Amino acid sequence: MNATDVRKGIVIKMDGDLYMVVDFNHNTPGNWRGMVNTDLRNLKRGTVIQKRFRSGDKLDVAFTETKDMEYLYEEGENCVFMDQETYDQTPIPKELIKEQVQYIPLNTKVRVTFVEGKAVSLDLPSSVVLEVIETEPGVKGDSRTNLFKPATLSTGLVVKVPLFIKAGEKVKIDTRSGECQGRATDAE
Repeated sequence: MNATDVRKGIVIKMDGDLYMVVDFNHNTPGNWRGMVNTDLRNLKRGTVIQKRFRSGDKLDVAFTETKDMEYLYEEGENCVFMDQETYDQTPIPKELIKEQVQYIPLNTKVRVTFVEGKAVSLDLPSSVVLEVIETEPGVKGDSRTNLFKPATLSTGLVVKVPLFIKAGEKVKIDTRSGECQGRATDAE
């Protein structure tokens, strides 16, 4: 694969290790050739490094496989997922998916990406509906939409919600930014 074709979530082999592309940007300064600046997470150690590739560089992409799985429960330092076809249970270290797992409640179906038989990431939908467990009560007359308060959701995630949201209501959360998009409708 050419370095200019890099996208988030792609796993590459480099220096004998596997790295997942966490973030990238293309840079073409003046008369110079284009470059791709990347943030890469080492899948063994979990550390993130920055690496710059020239536009002509070739990258060795690792074979990835995705499976539909259901998030069952947390056990110690792992989150346990069940394969929807074989019913095999796979523990995935929380450290590897800590940013993603806070958006999925128990018994939710997600796509899990595997590299060389090892789970490396979750493919989340662009938004999820979660229940507000705890938040400060709104005051009558607080109907302005540009003021926010913290709220704890059913997965333990804390986000800022509009003042009119109460505990027990369901809200729609953008999984890319972590922002509340408002109340969830019954159709969602």
